[in-house]
Amino acid sequence: MLSGKVALVTGAGRGIGREIALTLAEYGADVIVNYNGSKEKAEEVVAKIEAMGRKAAAVQCSVADHEACGKMITDMLAAFGHIDILVNNAGITRDNLMIKMTEEDFDAVVDTNLKGTFNTIKHMYRPFLKQKAGRIINLSSVSGVLGNAGQANYAASKAGVIGLTKSMARELASRNITVNAVAPGFIDTDMTQAMTDAAKEATLAQIPLKRVGTTKDIAETVAFLASDKAGYITGQVISVDGGMAI
Repeated sequence: MLSGKVALVTGAGRGIGREIALTLAEYGADVIVNYNGSKEKAEEVVAKIEAMGRKAAAVQCSVADHEACGKMITDMLAAFGHIDILVNNAGITRDNLMIKMTEEDFDAVVDTNLKGTFNTIKHMYRPFLKQKAGRIINLSSVSGVLGNAGQANYAASKAGVIGLTKSMARELASRNITVNAVAPGFIDTDMTQAMTDAAKEATLAQIPLKRVGTTKDIAETVAFLASDKAGYITGQVISVDGGMAI
């Protein structure tokens, strides 16, 4: 389904990003595994991808750093020849009620989650235009769709990703470049496993399907959007949340 394609997945050392990188490789893509702090985990992902017979590389870069993103993409274009799929997955949380939230906490989340998405798209814009083809998949969140108490910074950043996705979809459609967003709900990751039992139960009560989602649920949706099967889909937000945002 993705044979001959090269994908860049940000924040791919663990969690949802790791599963996305592995799933894209399962479907035939070569994968650039971006990470910020988890070098060993990123290298493990690369080893798994290479074991599938695909080409892979781990590259360190904070997506919040505009210049660093530019260097990463220039270097990877030189190494792989082309990049066909950009998955903006890197994200952080610094949850707190607004009354306790610091300016630093707000800025850090927006810089990584929203500005980081801008940074990678900005540096891939011209290469995609020259190719007259490309897939951009941005990870938003159910929090960006519904809002969430204690997550003003995170929800704002993920809502911003939705606006950015729709704007880029309109800009790039004439060049056969699609731009979509995936909005995960309550997914089984290290982040959600750290929640208290009471918090988990309260969240599950809001999910019509009454279960936690898996990283594979998200990765398969991303893989579909990256494929030719989704060639007539752009500017959309696909909620993978068990019905939370109905």
